[in-house]
Amino acid sequence: MPKSDRIVLVALLSVLVLVTGAIYLTGYGVDETNPLTAEDSLLMTQTNARRAHAPKRQKYYQEPTVVAERFPFDPNTADSTQLLRLGLQPWQVRNIYKYRAAGGVYRRPKDFAKLYGLTVKQYRELEPYIRISADYRPASTLVEDEKPYVRDTVRYPAKIHEDEHIVLNTADTAALRHVPGIGPYYAKEIVRYGKLLGGYVSVDQLDEIDRFPTSAKKFFVIENPSPRMLNVNRLSLNELKRHPYINFYQAKAITEYRRLHGNIKSLYDLRLSKDFPPEAIERLLPYVEY
Repeated sequence: MPKSDRIVLVALLSVLVLVTGAIYLTGYGVDETNPLTAEDSLLMTQTNARRAHAPKRQKYYQEPTVVAERFPFDPNTADSTQLLRLGLQPWQVRNIYKYRAAGGVYRRPKDFAKLYGLTVKQYRELEPYIRISADYRPASTLVEDEKPYVRDTVRYPAKIHEDEHIVLNTADTAALRHVPGIGPYYAKEIVRYGKLLGGYVSVDQLDEIDRFPTSAKKFFVIENPSPRMLNVNRLSLNELKRHPYINFYQAKAITEYRRLHGNIKSLYDLRLSKDFPPEAIERLLPYVEY
């Protein structure tokens, strides 16, 4: 083939290729089964481009709110469905399950108020509907229910009223424990000190007991005192000093006076001794005989 023909043939093939490419690119010759035409494709392309550059609109909508229901429930046995219906949050329900799984028990309605995140308003709304089963009460209440409490009057005697009194110089420990403020210890101390004295002649002698509750003195009275008497002319030094109101030096002064002057006719005979001041003589007088 001459050179000129080859040039013409190449030019025709080039034109054919260009036309075919143009037809393909512009949509002509597309499969008829494709529902989109060339115009539709172009419109779609332009629409997508505008949407890509257009600012996104925020959708505003109201989320549906859960209306809390009110019905009797036991926090020890209520399931998750019931707890959610009461208006509790899922994480609160999980905390209740964890508490019960760890052995926790709601023994009274106020125990439910400890639930984390529960507000005062929520608790006050739920409190009238909380029902704690008797199965979750302490087992010790079974004994209390079967046997009513009876006060132990031996260990815990009933106390007397303000207008009642106990005779101090004749009362035993059982009677003394009826006095407000007097327990077993002070009851024994009162009796013990009374024996050392030889009997009480004054309520104020209770102040001589270490740390005695002075408020209890108003409940005591003295009636017909008859103290045990000390014969200061016959007793030895050791016998004399056993009395709470006579110490060693006073007992020695009595025996020395007897040795030097004979029998004592009155305690005032000892008033010149430095061991017998007036107050010592006065408190010892009810217990002395000659």
